[in-house]
Order: sequence, then structure tokens, then C-alpha cells
Amino acid sequence: MPDLRQTRKHLKVALAVMLGVDLLTAILYFSPVVGSAESRRQDLNRLQAELNMKTRQVAPLKDLDKKIAVADGQIGDFYKKRFAAQNSEILTELGKLASANGVTIEQGRYKMTGDGPGGLQIVSIEAGVAGNYTAIAKFINALERDETFFIIDNITLGGETQGPVKLDVKLEAYLKAAS
Repeated sequence: MPDLRQTRKHLKVALAVMLGVDLLTAILYFSPVVGSAESRRQDLNRLQAELNMKTRQVAPLKDLDKKIAVADGQIGDFYKKRFAAQNSEILTELGKLASANGVTIEQGRYKMTGDGPGGLQIVSIEAGVAGNYTAIAKFINALERDETFFIIDNITLGGETQGPVKLDVKLEAYLKAAS
């Protein structure tokens, strides 16, 4: 007679194994690991697009150490060329621009107004300028384009109805810090 205990034990093991296989099959069926080929292709395309976007975002950072060295050199050149070392250089340049553009400076005042950015000293200049309209327009354009760094703060039209056009110009220039 067959041993029922042994058979029952084998049946329990067989059922446990089949239950484990069923459970594993259910997990794989609902798992994203095995998704359809189309979903995997969509995921791959999405991840490729994300990689391309991130690569474009970090592209400006490539060779950043070299770019910083170049920028330091450019800043040094800017300070050497665009900022005067003495007051007289600023006033001489302003006079040259006025005479080159057919404008006369009727009155002028300047004052040192303190420390500016980067250790520069601000020089505020107020000048009364007279000339024809074209000459004054050329003068203002020359101020903006000049190698000496001038910032025009304010331009006020004079009250004369006859004769040359008169403007009051307020501008700033910068001096290098005394070293």
C-alpha cells in the first residue's frame, strides 16, 4: 500500500512550486521590465531626447577654465585702455572730441564723487555744449564710441531760440585707483 504521508508531502511541494511559478509569472506580467516593444522604444526615444537636451545645456561649460583665463585678459585690457589714470586725461579727451566734432564747450565742471565699482573712482562731469544740431549729434555719438569710458547720464536742451543749439550734458568717467 502506498504511503499517503509521502504522497501528501510530494503534493504539497508540487503545489508550493506551482504557486511560486504562478506568482513569478504574475510579477513578470505586471512588471515594467517586460513592457511591450513599443513602450521600450518610446522610453529609449524619451531618454535620448533628454540626453541631447542636457548635453546642449552643459555645452557652454566646456573648456570653462580656458574661457576664464581669456576673460581675465580681456578685463585687464579693458581697464588699461578705457579708464584714465589722471583727471587731465579725461578732460583732454573731452576737449578733443568737442573740437573734432565742431562743438564748443562753453562751461564745464567736474568733481570726484567717490569710489565706484572695481576700485575705480567716479568723475562726474557737467558741461555746457553749443553748436549746430548735426555737430552736437556727432559729438554725443563720439562720446559713446570713444575709447575712454564715458557714460552719459543726462542731456538737457538749453532755452535759446536763436543761434546755436545749447545742451547741458551730465556724464561720468572713471579713474583707475591710485596704486
